[in-house]
Amino acid sequence: MATNTLSPSRRAPSKAPAGSLTQLTVPITGLSCAACAGSAESMLKAQPGVAAAGVNFATQTVALAFDTSQVQLPQLQQALQSVGYDLIVDEDNATDKQAELQQRHYQDLRRKTIWSAMLAAPVVVLGMFWMEAPYANQMMLVLSLPVLWLGRNFYVGAWRQARHGRANMDTLVALSTGIAFLFSAFNTLYPDFWHRRGVHPHVYFEAATVIIVFILLGKLLEERAKSNTSSAIKKLMGLQPKTVRVMENDQEQEIPAVQVRIGHEVVVRPGEKVPVDGVVTSGSSFVDESMISGEPVPKEKTAGASVFAGTVNQKGAFRFRAEKVSGATVLAQIIQMVQQAQGSKAPVQQLVDKIAGVFVPVVLGIALLSFTAWLLLGGENGLTQGLLALVTVLVIACPCALGLATPTAIMVGVGKGAEHNILIKDAESLELGYKVNAVVLDKTGTITEGKPEVTDLHWLVADAEQPGYRAVLLAIEAQSEHPLAEAVVRYLPGTPPASLTMFNSLTGRGVEARSAGELYLVGNRRLLQEHELLLTPDVEQLASQLQQQAKTVVFFADNRRVLAVVAIADRVKETSRQAVARLQQQGIAVYMLTGDNAQMAQAVAAQVGVEHFRAEVLPADKAAFVQQLQAEGKVVAMVGDGINDSQALAQADVSIAMGHGSDIAMDVAKMTLITSDLNLVPKALLLSRKTVQTIRQNLFWAFIYNLIGIPIAAGLLYPFNGFLLNPMIAGAAMALSSVSVVSNSLRLRAARL
Repeated sequence: MATNTLSPSRRAPSKAPAGSLTQLTVPITGLSCAACAGSAESMLKAQPGVAAAGVNFATQTVALAFDTSQVQLPQLQQALQSVGYDLIVDEDNATDKQAELQQRHYQDLRRKTIWSAMLAAPVVVLGMFWMEAPYANQMMLVLSLPVLWLGRNFYVGAWRQARHGRANMDTLVALSTGIAFLFSAFNTLYPDFWHRRGVHPHVYFEAATVIIVFILLGKLLEERAKSNTSSAIKKLMGLQPKTVRVMENDQEQEIPAVQVRIGHEVVVRPGEKVPVDGVVTSGSSFVDESMISGEPVPKEKTAGASVFAGTVNQKGAFRFRAEKVSGATVLAQIIQMVQQAQGSKAPVQQLVDKIAGVFVPVVLGIALLSFTAWLLLGGENGLTQGLLALVTVLVIACPCALGLATPTAIMVGVGKGAEHNILIKDAESLELGYKVNAVVLDKTGTITEGKPEVTDLHWLVADAEQPGYRAVLLAIEAQSEHPLAEAVVRYLPGTPPASLTMFNSLTGRGVEARSAGELYLVGNRRLLQEHELLLTPDVEQLASQLQQQAKTVVFFADNRRVLAVVAIADRVKETSRQAVARLQQQGIAVYMLTGDNAQMAQAVAAQVGVEHFRAEVLPADKAAFVQQLQAEGKVVAMVGDGINDSQALAQADVSIAMGHGSDIAMDVAKMTLITSDLNLVPKALLLSRKTVQTIRQNLFWAFIYNLIGIPIAAGLLYPFNGFLLNPMIAGAAMALSSVSVVSNSLRLRAARL
């Protein structure tokens, strides 16, 4: 991932060479609906040098790719400002700036909603119950004017769009309320115009004002709901301390966290959060790393140990050298992955965006058609009814519910995943996960712990002799460079090592060493044979049993006899068998691939309940196997942790990396499991299923609402039962549709995985 020096969602365009294609995600302001997002997107795409632009209404961001030799970010900002939107550029902390603007916008929206509701209430009372009272129309006119002023953003936005030949939700609101108000104002000031024609001059001030109130209320609830969906991001950002203490000229100084540089010596006191990633140089303590590892037990940190931003120091104090700062820290990368995922568009959203783009012009056409039909066929009340139908269609057809259906569900789904230590890089994997019917698991580091450990130590000598031999074994393994030797050293803590007078590493066989004049051997069966040491039947049987359990057997001997048999294995994670069983219960076929030998693979597969496995496979073989499953019509999820899994991860339909694995695997994968708990795989697939169900529910209600509402608003039922929809009721229904879609998405937060 790219290093970020501004904020987790941005990369500095100024660092790109002239003529290169710069890619960045920038906060955008002024969006009021999905059609606004489409309008802003098309305006950006129309600018010279812009290769791609994707505006996300839910996250209020735009992903840009543009040629810096043809256009610069300020020019794109000016283009958007001309149609009523804006970009947040040249900010050290654009995310905080956007949050501040959103909070200010929310408070302004809240104030406008309260005042417009207070002014509209008497208008509704007069219009519904006292319409024949003296000067009722004039009082409603006076009270309606400030309500329209409070909703002036709709008219300003519609005018800016119209200047560029565009239309959005503001166009619908401005036309419907504007026509209703002007028509009512004309009837109030010039009632004789209608009286001379034998028509009573009706007024619809209550419709114009209440429409604005309901739309403002709907937007207020949407703003609050959207801020709730991004709570996972806010919690992650809250883990970053604002200030840091560093050592400068042997003195402790407090500086803003953004000013920490690589090489700074950082001081961490008891109870404080670690500000950046680094390596401990002095002091010791225990650090709570549960936000990264998921493990509840704090880890001991001494000189040479790694520490990570956002983790919490316990009672001790220490200093560490900063090695990763700003956007390069593990925490910043986690935040960036979640933000990218919440801002990405699911494939179904591509279709929704296209529909939203043509929705407004189609609605305008239907509104004009209904007005014309009423004017020609409505008789003496044709003009009045036509205007009513025009206003009602424009109001009820708001595309907000349609535009919010997918992104709100994706945002909540990604946030829900983050709460369960599942980081989802893009929406496509979240949408596709529910279709998975085959899961391919790497063995080492995925099913197993990924590091060898001593599982058995069988001494073949008397108890009284063991301490001396244990000291010799520890001394030999402490000097050995073999990876398995570390496991033995970890298994013998607190044992003082013996002194060695000779040490000789024998490639492919083991080690020979001398201590107190005696020759000792640590290695495999071949080493024993070279020294003509024979295994007794009991030892032979013991070694065979251990090997059948997928364990590596190491012999410890002197020049006369075998002293001990050590069994080393990569332990199977406690949760692996449960995870495999849960996947199989969901009807998903589980496969295991490994580069180990067939005996080892068979033993591990039997331990966790995997029926299909392949051993001694190379990285290219793993990718080919995934491709083979896809050719058979399966939707494949690949789960791995190493560089050797990266090809298969890239080939799979859904790729999942273990959080403790290699950076390359995590870069390639579309999902990352922070705790490396295999149980998170079935949880991730279940989350996908629930998210897609929510998207489908949202789209169903959004489409059904418009399919039913627009014809009724146009007056389709009038010839049959004389029913005409009141514009005021249409405004309430429109606001309710958006709120219901967002509320349905928020139900995901309570889903059990």
